[in-house]
Amino acid sequence: MADTTEEREGRAAAPVMRKASWRHIGPGIVVAATGVGAGDLVATLIAGSKFGYTLLWAAVVGCLVKISLAEAAGRWHLATGRTLFDGWRSLGRWTTVYFIGYVVVWGFVYGAAAMSSSALPLGALFPDAMGLKWWGVLCGLLGLAFVWFNRYAVFEKVMTVLVGVMFVVTVYLAVRVAPNLGDAFAGLVPVLPEGSLVYTLGLIGGVGGTITLAAYGYWVNAKGWKDAGWMKVMRLDNRVAYLTTGVFVVAMLFVGAELLHSSGIAITKGDKGLLDLGTILEDRYGAATAKLFLVGFFATSFTSLIGVWHGVSLLFADFVAHYRPSLAPAGTPREKSPAFRAYLLWLTFPPISLLFLDQPFGLVIVYGVIGAFFMPFLALTLVWLLNSSRTPREWRNGMLSNAMLGVAGLLFVVLCVQQVRELPW
Repeated sequence: MADTTEEREGRAAAPVMRKASWRHIGPGIVVAATGVGAGDLVATLIAGSKFGYTLLWAAVVGCLVKISLAEAAGRWHLATGRTLFDGWRSLGRWTTVYFIGYVVVWGFVYGAAAMSSSALPLGALFPDAMGLKWWGVLCGLLGLAFVWFNRYAVFEKVMTVLVGVMFVVTVYLAVRVAPNLGDAFAGLVPVLPEGSLVYTLGLIGGVGGTITLAAYGYWVNAKGWKDAGWMKVMRLDNRVAYLTTGVFVVAMLFVGAELLHSSGIAITKGDKGLLDLGTILEDRYGAATAKLFLVGFFATSFTSLIGVWHGVSLLFADFVAHYRPSLAPAGTPREKSPAFRAYLLWLTFPPISLLFLDQPFGLVIVYGVIGAFFMPFLALTLVWLLNSSRTPREWRNGMLSNAMLGVAGLLFVVLCVQQVRELPW
C-alpha cells in the first residue's frame, strides 16, 4: 500500500536518535548532587552507626527509585516537548494551587536551611573569620550572584567540579576507615532489624529525593536536549548520576558502620552531625583528614544551595510563563527572565531574616507538612501523565516503570505520614 502524505511527513519529522555517549553527561550529575544534602549524609551516617552494614540494601534500592523518578521526568520532557509544569497543569487546577503554595513556603524556609548548612563547614574551617550567621549570608549572596550571572553551561561545569570533590572525599573516608567487605556484601541481603523501619524508609526515599528531581527535565532542556532523539543519552546520564550518588551514600554508610557503630559513638541529628564527625576524624586520623572532610562537607552543602537556586527557579519561571507571560517573555532565555530572577531573590533575601530570628514555630510546621507531600505528588502525577494519551504511545510507561513509580509513590506516602507525625506540633 502506498504511503500517505501524513505518514511520510511523520517519518521525516522523526527525531534523530543520538548515540548514548559519556561526553554528554551533565544534567544527571546536577540533579543528583542537588538532591544529596548534608542532612541526607547525616541520616546515612546515623543509620550506619545504629545498624552497621545491615541496611546497605536499602541504599541500593533508594538509588534505583531515584533513577526511575528522574528518568520519568526526563522522558516526559523529551517525549512530549512539554515541561513538567505544563503536564501538571493538564491534570487540573489543583496541581497549580499546590505547586505555588509549595514553592513559596518551602523556598522561604529552605533558603535559610541551605545557607546555614553551607556556613557550618566554613565556620569550622575559619573559626575566627566571622560568625556562622554571616557565613550563611555570604553563602546565600554567592549563590545568588553565581546563578544570576551564569548560564546553564557554566553552572553544570561548576557543579561537576564540586561533585568531584564530594566523590574524592567520601571515597577517601570510606577507604580510610577500612570497611569490612564481607559484612558489607552481607548487607545487600534485605533484612529489617528491630527498630530499623524508619531508617530504612529514610535511606530508600530520603537521600537525593527533593523537588529538584522535578527540575531534571528542565536541566535536560537547558543542556540542549529537546526531543526524543536524546532519550538514550538522557537515560545514560541519569543512571551514571545516581550510581555516583549511590557511591556517596554507601561510602557514608561505611564510615558510620566502621567509625561510629564499632565504637558506639553517637552524633547529632541534622547538619551539625557532620561537625561531630569532623571532630571524631581529627581525633582518629589527624587535622588534615578533618579539614579535607570539611571541604567535602562544604561541597555537598553548596551544590544543594546553587542547585535549588537554579533548578527551582526554572520551575517557578515556567509557572509564571503560563499565567503571567509578560514576566517570562517569549524569546528570553528562562534563566534571564524576570520570573526566574524574582524567585532567586525570594530564595535569598527573605530567608536571611530567619538566620537571625530563628525559624518561627508555625512556619516550620507548615514547611514540614507541605514538603512531606511533594515527593508523593511527583511520583503519582508522573504515573498519571506517562500512562495517558498526553504521552506518545511508544514512550509511555511499561510494566517496570509503572512498578518502580508505584513503589516510589507508596514509599513516599508512608514517609510523608511519618514526617508529619514527627513534626513538633
